[in-house]
Amino acid sequence: MAAISQERTQGSAQTGLQGYVSNLHWANILLSLIMLMLIFVTLFPFYWVVRTALVEPNAIFAHASDLLPNDPTMFNFQRVLGLIDPTTLVGQNSSNISSGTLNFWIYLRNSFIVSGLVTFGQTLFSSTAAYAFARFKFPFREKIFFFYLTGLMVPGIVLFIPNYVLINQLGWIGTFQGVVAPGLLMTPFAVFFMRQFFLSLNKDLEEAAQLDGATAFGVFWRVALPLISGPLLTLGLLTFIGSWNEYLWPFLVGRNEEVRVLTVALNVFRAQTPQGAPDWAGLMAGTVVAIVPTILLFIFFGRRVVDSIQFSGFK
Repeated sequence: MAAISQERTQGSAQTGLQGYVSNLHWANILLSLIMLMLIFVTLFPFYWVVRTALVEPNAIFAHASDLLPNDPTMFNFQRVLGLIDPTTLVGQNSSNISSGTLNFWIYLRNSFIVSGLVTFGQTLFSSTAAYAFARFKFPFREKIFFFYLTGLMVPGIVLFIPNYVLINQLGWIGTFQGVVAPGLLMTPFAVFFMRQFFLSLNKDLEEAAQLDGATAFGVFWRVALPLISGPLLTLGLLTFIGSWNEYLWPFLVGRNEEVRVLTVALNVFRAQTPQGAPDWAGLMAGTVVAIVPTILLFIFFGRRVVDSIQFSGFK
């Protein structure tokens, strides 16, 4: 009887294990399908932008349902990059081809200047403010930090009119300083983000540096800041991409061609179509060109961003 009972117990255990493995197998398949669907939904619009950019302007609606471009061409990229004389495009047999160019290199330079200055300013000032909130003790520190974080609940669009009035009074309309000024200093999210990482650092290293005669700024600059290089890079990358994709503020303040950024230039290029529908092929080519720098940033620094999310400091 004991042997029979033991065999039944083993059989039940094997059956339960097989059921668990079977359920786990189907769960993995379901999760994989969901992930594939999310990847498809995320990447397909970008693929369609590239596909449209490789189509002749005259044939963009002729084969709209085809997944692959018919007779792919680099003609649209040559147009937006200024490699084709715009005067040769006038009078072509198409009502939706723009005779304008993007002056790509000028607008690329302007975008790098604006995004680079905003990124440098925000990472520097946000880090110093975050370190002060994390390490220095001063009256009403927690209350000040709480009220500062309430800025996260204020929509950015609410500040557009006050910022525009101030920039206009300073005479900075149509200048780089006017475009950069609102985002140059710290933001509540950036300070909160960096403060959490400073709090996770081991104080022993900082105290050892103070015993060696380091000043408060020296401890911050030479000890604390290098230890959070990953989160600092993440903040810089997010800030750069946000500034690179910004449209409304550069459109309001930086309309002059000398300070015009790529996002604003794309809208100007779209408006240059003489008649009919917008120049979708040229616009998509310009869009591909505009997003290449951000894709390169993710390719080279994406791993550091993922690692910084898992960052927990030295214990």
